[in-house]
Amino acid sequence: MIGRLKGILIHKQPPWLVVDVHGVGYELEAPMSTFYDLPEAGREVALFTHYAQKEDSVSLYGFLSEAERQLFRDVQRVSGIGAKIALAVLSGASVDEFARLVQAGDVQALTRIPGIGKKTAERMVVELRDRVANMGSTTPAIAGKAPADPLSEATIALQQLGYKPAEAQRMAKQAYADGDAAETIIRKALQSALR
Repeated sequence: MIGRLKGILIHKQPPWLVVDVHGVGYELEAPMSTFYDLPEAGREVALFTHYAQKEDSVSLYGFLSEAERQLFRDVQRVSGIGAKIALAVLSGASVDEFARLVQAGDVQALTRIPGIGKKTAERMVVELRDRVANMGSTTPAIAGKAPADPLSEATIALQQLGYKPAEAQRMAKQAYADGDAAETIIRKALQSALR
């Protein structure tokens, strides 16, 4: 997986853009939130990328911020949501605005985003509420800073292993004992899950 792409922006027409990196043109799909802040063609650009491979296709997505890329990935973890709707989310709301809507449980506002119906919006609220609680520039996992405590660190690690946010939080809390390091909490939570 490519993490970051830096080169010359040679073409942009929503939702596609082409970046030249040492003579190789990379075609990426990007949300409107990225397009709004792109430089003009011929200028240098650095993008966070997400590489997706399916049986019959390969796709590369570009984002100006790590928070956008993380939201794109998180939204796709909701059942029934793929890359197209994840891009629509980022095109319809900023990372902070989306986090606020999910935290508030504002299903009606979420349904205003193209491609999101009431049931999908309800699933987003349920499945993403814990994940977006601290989303944006203050989120430890997104901003690259260490989580505040071992329990939070363990919860984030369990989510990255594929557990849903509520389940990861429950597992970490059940495994936690005073003074445990994050690694210990994770190990105990995974051992408990295997029983």
